[in-house]
Amino acid sequence: MPLIRIQDLTKSYVMGAETVHALRGVSLTIDKGEYLAIMGPSGSGKSTLMNLLGCLDSPTSGYYELNGLNVAHMDDNDLADVRNREIGFVFQSFNLLPRSDALHNVELPMIYSGVSRSERLDRAMQVLTNVGLEQRVHHRPNELSGGQRQRVAIARALVNRPSIVLADEPTGNLDSRTGEEILNLFEQLSRKGNTIIVVTHEEEVARHARRIIRLRDGLIAADEVNGQPLTVTIAGGMTGLP
Repeated sequence: MPLIRIQDLTKSYVMGAETVHALRGVSLTIDKGEYLAIMGPSGSGKSTLMNLLGCLDSPTSGYYELNGLNVAHMDDNDLADVRNREIGFVFQSFNLLPRSDALHNVELPMIYSGVSRSERLDRAMQVLTNVGLEQRVHHRPNELSGGQRQRVAIARALVNRPSIVLADEPTGNLDSRTGEEILNLFEQLSRKGNTIIVVTHEEEVARHARRIIRLRDGLIAADEVNGQPLTVTIAGGMTGLP
């Protein structure tokens, strides 16, 4: 069974007298352990799809199943619980607590999950070690480089053992060398069985993923695996390629 299954997902927003159709009927499946990128220009619907995948918003219509749960029309409280258990987030701006050290930043999601203090510390130390920061656990964000801060954010995303890690422009605030290091880390995490979804507008970032989903005008324009076209959208319908 796919980890994620989406069928005919739509999202519309009413802006004054106008209705904006951000997603127009997106269908896709994502298997456990995939490393994929979602790409598209401004207005393509990629941010809307990211918000729906991350259970930060609900669709106007359609079906979304995450790890066996139908999450498409859950209320806000249930969505918050799903986010905490099933999804780890990595943001462009890191979103770390400035007065807390790396260990406490990583520990935080487990506090909301009710994990005991001793287990929180053990798990936080383990994931910080896994991302190469075992010597920086008591450093605050302003004592870390941009790449180190993003590694803390990745460790925080992993600590609750989520079904997916959802990264929104994760290299946007990093120089090219540091960004490459973060993308290599994602590849390592993927090889260990983590499901990684990166949302980006940069082709160089997307090419690190094994699968690229390209959006245009609220539809999937192309679905590529290892650089080979899998499907394209023609006149609103999904057409398979040999």
